[in-house]
Amino acid sequence: MSREVARRAIEAAAQELIALSHYVHAHPEMGYEEFLSAEAVARAAEEAGFRVERGIADLPTAFRATSGSGDLHVVFCAEYDALPDVGHACGHNIIAASSLGAALGLAAVADDVGVTVTLLGTPSEEGGGGKIDLINAGYFRDAHVAMMVHPWPEDRLAATCLAVDHFDVIFEGKEAHASAAPWEGVNALDALTVTQVAVALLRQQLRPGDQVHSVVIEGGVAANIIPRRTVARYMARSLTLERLAQLRERLAGCFDAGARATGATVRIVELGNTFTHMVSDPDLLAHYRVAAQGLGRSFALDDEGVAAPTLSTDMANVSLVVPSIHPLLSIPTNGAVNHQPEFTAACVTPDADRAVIDGALALAETAVGVATDVALRARLLSRS
Repeated sequence: MSREVARRAIEAAAQELIALSHYVHAHPEMGYEEFLSAEAVARAAEEAGFRVERGIADLPTAFRATSGSGDLHVVFCAEYDALPDVGHACGHNIIAASSLGAALGLAAVADDVGVTVTLLGTPSEEGGGGKIDLINAGYFRDAHVAMMVHPWPEDRLAATCLAVDHFDVIFEGKEAHASAAPWEGVNALDALTVTQVAVALLRQQLRPGDQVHSVVIEGGVAANIIPRRTVARYMARSLTLERLAQLRERLAGCFDAGARATGATVRIVELGNTFTHMVSDPDLLAHYRVAAQGLGRSFALDDEGVAAPTLSTDMANVSLVVPSIHPLLSIPTNGAVNHQPEFTAACVTPDADRAVIDGALALAETAVGVATDVALRARLLSRS
């Protein structure tokens, strides 16, 4: 009965949820600057009767919306930041709307199943790590369950979430006339070039699961001026935090090589928080699977043992402090993958709108299933 009540509450709000998804998609904002999107989600929760606190953890675009007073505390995480140039190419508009919908559905039965429902607005997943800020500020301390779904080309129960660091590598040299007196300069672009070659050669010895990506942020100002300063933005990923630290040591050698070869200085600036690897709770996933399959979703790829896709998310950090899941929810993309503009376009199609509702229904039904699973509920509450 509780599942049906939750379902009806979500279906009654379906048009509003879809409109919210489209609004967030149409207003892409970068991490920690999602003022329009965060307010739109928070206001929708407030209008639905949730108690809303804005600007939590000293983050202007973070919020907490709460309903119910049961002893089992279920948190749904709403993401709403976008990517540079390609906008919502990771479908965070769908995440925001589906998490809101799940919270509305569960709130409708909160007293019946004995839960407190929290919709947590979590900024800057694409690099900064707003969930980590909220962990550090204590906003997951009393949670028993944390959940969200993430749009993807296929339905998967879980991804392989790699630990990741984000950082800038800055080389400083000295300007000089590139024709008249190049020997008077110290070429910071050469330092970066040596570094990039060293990293490229290192890749052939990287262990499975280790990854390095970079883009050049600054590369000089004019062809006839020896570049004084260059900046490259890096991401380093690995299977665990320990492995990530080892990878960082090897990369440091590449950066030092560029500096030593050219006489430039090198400086590393860490960006945001370190994302960890993820541990999905198998009992929560079992309930999610039943709920999603009831909506016609298939996990054939998981059953066939097809390797899980790799990604990184600050939801992984949450999973190490609260039993969590982060399943992937499929939307048709005609071959596009996340972080492509074609995926951005796919996130406001009728199929994407269906994913908003399916995600909300699956999460809410998962939460009801967890709350009424006597043994699982006892395990979760024992963590208090």
